Amino acid sequence: MGTHEYSARLTWTGSTGEGIRACSREHSAELSPGTSLALTADPAFRGDPDLPNPEQLPVVAASSCQLLSFLGAASRAGVDVLDYEDDAAGGMPADSTPMSITQIELRPRIRVRGADEARVQELIEQAHRNCFIANSLRSEIRISPRIEIVY
Repeated sequence: MGTHEYSARLTWTGSTGEGIRACSREHSAELSPGTSLALTADPAFRGDPDLPNPEQLPVVAASSCQLLSFLGAASRAGVDVLDYEDDAAGGMPADSTPMSITQIELRPRIRVRGADEARVQELIEQAHRNCFIANSLRSEIRISPRIEIVY
C-alpha cells in the first residue's frame, strides 16, 4: 500500500504594515474543493473568539480519530455503539518553551449495547493504540471515558 496523502490550502490577505497588533488574524483553510474553514488566532493572541483557532484543530483531530478508531474496533467486536459524545480539551502552558500543546484529554461518553464495561474499556484502549492522530502527536493524550451499558 502506498502513502496516504492529505492536503489543505491556507490563504490570508491583509497587511502587516502597521505591525502585528494591527493585522488581521482571520484566514481560511480549504480542505477540499468547496469545503473551507474560517480560522483565526486564539483570543489570547487577538483572534476572534467566534472562530476556530489552530490550537483547537489537533484536539478535534485527536477526538475524531479516537471516535472513528473506536467505532471500527467496536463493530469488529460485535459491540453495538448507540451514542458517542466527547468533550475533548487540550492544554498549552504559557510557560512552556517552546509553547506547545502538551496534553489532550478525551472525555467520551459512550453508550453501548451488547458488552460489559471491561470489554468497552479494552476497545477504547485498542482504538487509542490504532489512532493515526494519537500516534502522530508528541502531546500526551489521555482518555477518561464514561460508559453506559444499555440492556
